[in-house]
Amino acid sequence: MATTRTTFTLDERLAEQARKLDVNVSAAAREGVAAAVQRAMGEMDRAAYQRCPEQPGDFWDAAEAWSAE
Repeated sequence: MATTRTTFTLDERLAEQARKLDVNVSAAAREGVAAAVQRAMGEMDRAAYQRCPEQPGDFWDAAEAWSAE
């Protein structure tokens, strides 16, 4: 997987606590960004569904009948 280098600022006290606790700040930042992206994607998906909710159609009746067999 390709990666990109980025820089961010961190509160001094928090950085010191991370050092004392041997927290890998880079790994923690990656995990945090991944979680934030996943949350944002979920929020976007929910908003899109609320704008255009799915409506049942005739196709689903046939599909449900087929899956019950």
